[in-house]
Amino acid sequence: MFERLVYFNGEVVPEFEARVSIFDSALMFGDMAFEMTRTFGHKPFKLRQHLDRLYGSLRLLEIDCGLSIDEMEQVTLETLDRNLPTEADDVDWQIMHDVSSGPLPSYRSLFPNGGRPTVSINCWPLITHMGNFAPKYETGVDIVVPAQQALPAHLVDPKAKTRSRLHYQMAQLQGRRMGESVWPVLLDPDGFLAEGPGWNIFLIRDGVLYTPEPRNILLGVSRATTIGLARELGIPVRETNLGRYEALHADEIVCTATTYCLVHGVSFEGQSIGDGSPGPVFRKLMDAWNGLAKLDIRAQARSYAGRVVAWEESQMQVLQK
Repeated sequence: MFERLVYFNGEVVPEFEARVSIFDSALMFGDMAFEMTRTFGHKPFKLRQHLDRLYGSLRLLEIDCGLSIDEMEQVTLETLDRNLPTEADDVDWQIMHDVSSGPLPSYRSLFPNGGRPTVSINCWPLITHMGNFAPKYETGVDIVVPAQQALPAHLVDPKAKTRSRLHYQMAQLQGRRMGESVWPVLLDPDGFLAEGPGWNIFLIRDGVLYTPEPRNILLGVSRATTIGLARELGIPVRETNLGRYEALHADEIVCTATTYCLVHGVSFEGQSIGDGSPGPVFRKLMDAWNGLAKLDIRAQARSYAGRVVAWEESQMQVLQK
């Protein structure tokens, strides 16, 4: 088995050697911008859109990573190519970008280069992510509103994707106490639906696709893709304020994110949505996603599900060598 490689501060190093300093600003303040992209058939899906958002986050954090967006795109593709031989041809990948301002000034004497920004790009096989997620395509997810609220844009702009995500973690912890299949969707300070920790929400009512307006949410690439596909299918889309009332009266609920693309909500706050199975609009959108990806996304996840245990055991064997 080949060893996965990571782009780290201008060099390509083995995955186990990529280390961020304990003095890095990312650890001290959480001011690290990041992006996660996935591949379909080894081709990064909407990589440029993810990088555009990354560089928007870096601008907000006032970080000059030392690479133009074109250079970042090039080294990303090179890093992916270096890692493809480590897995079977049918395995797709997660690509993760992490960028911080680097070690804090007080500690830069410890670093020969004076403490430049930390830039890393790693690639991880989607076997575990998608294999473990596969059952949810059939069962759906139970959505609840946790005590934790979304951060309002006047405090921290949610359009920047950063590692400062304590509010997401708190929401997930609160959700887990209600059950393993529970997914929390945060409310904004005005009591309207905002987003989940790492995913966007859509409600479907009378054939119309509704989603929260973008003032207090991360503008997900998968969210934008779903909106675009819906319009191509002739499904009306409205970005508006949505609350518990609208969610409980929805015919369908759909959640979107980079890795799994789409999953349906089976309940909201303990009350069933439809008959609990994927609805007609969800099925149309899923078919459109499959067409865009040029593969059956759910079938791919099911194929990975049967390989998770053996794959993780193989990783442990590499560690023991």
